[in-house]
Amino acid sequence: MARVTGDDIQYKLREINEILGKKYRLEHPAKKRDWRTYEQEFSLRIKTAMRDLEPLIDEAVSAITIIHGPGHPHSLSLDQRVKLLLIKQLVGESNRMFANMLDIFSMVSGIDVSYKTVERLYSDEDVIPAIHNLHILILKKNNVSGSRSTGDGTGYSLTVKKNYESYAQKLKDRAKENPVNREDGKNKVSKIHKKRLFAYSFAIMDLDARMYIAFGSSMKSEREAYDRAMNLISFNGIEMDSIRLDRYYSSPSYMDKLGKTKVFVIPKKNATLNGSLKWKDTMKDFVLKTMPYLEEYHQRSNSESGFAADKKMLGWNIAQKRDDRIDNALFCTGLWHNLFNMGRF
Repeated sequence: MARVTGDDIQYKLREINEILGKKYRLEHPAKKRDWRTYEQEFSLRIKTAMRDLEPLIDEAVSAITIIHGPGHPHSLSLDQRVKLLLIKQLVGESNRMFANMLDIFSMVSGIDVSYKTVERLYSDEDVIPAIHNLHILILKKNNVSGSRSTGDGTGYSLTVKKNYESYAQKLKDRAKENPVNREDGKNKVSKIHKKRLFAYSFAIMDLDARMYIAFGSSMKSEREAYDRAMNLISFNGIEMDSIRLDRYYSSPSYMDKLGKTKVFVIPKKNATLNGSLKWKDTMKDFVLKTMPYLEEYHQRSNSESGFAADKKMLGWNIAQKRDDRIDNALFCTGLWHNLFNMGRF
């Protein structure tokens, strides 16, 4: 293999815009959507989720043994609580979605509880392991291995006044306009409002199934959400052959933590060859096999499409206030994503 230097990485980064602007886009034109086929597939996916949800919940709950302590037992069974929590996360959607999910309300007929009871389900100590069991069960039932994966992060608004995508774009534009403060040499950053505006979410998707093999959330940063998603993968014993990640994670330290998993990233502007053998090999592939490398890397767009679909179906804001309830609301969003993708098989 030809010798590669840090200067080669910088040259290739400058060249990428030209590659993406002409050659890459010519060879990879955007696919046009057949709306009739799309609507048929959409309807099938929703109906498959509604059909399979109840038996999946029953199986997930059957693996849990509840030991009642002092006090009155819960007025609802565990399977009823799991159903209510997931339906609570789903209701209030578009007419098109609602028309395909009417059967789901037969699952909760005869249940009469207050709003506070439903809200407490987001922090119910019995419900939380049940929805984790449901996540693992969905992956196993559909033979999702996560061998070819992609990962990305997004944010969910904690207020109806702020949209994460537009807010993040404004911050990027502001940074470009005012990159450096000449007086102190530091980036100009406006004071952060004390009230939290967003909850961060990171999801790792299996490219073949379009399902999330893991997801994590954080009130602090996308990086913490990423760490939690990776911890869930480790806990579930899933091994990834490859993963595609954002430029933020393009450093030897992040790459080395992923062990034998092959990583596709676009290096940062100041990237060098300094680092582990795995980092050096990745940078050589980036420089010497640029087009095949970009073809792998740009499958990250599936993560962006997944988030867009999630927010379209389930909304872009979170109504819960407590941190633990916000975490579990986002976990339920990931579950619904997987349930809606079971109809792809």
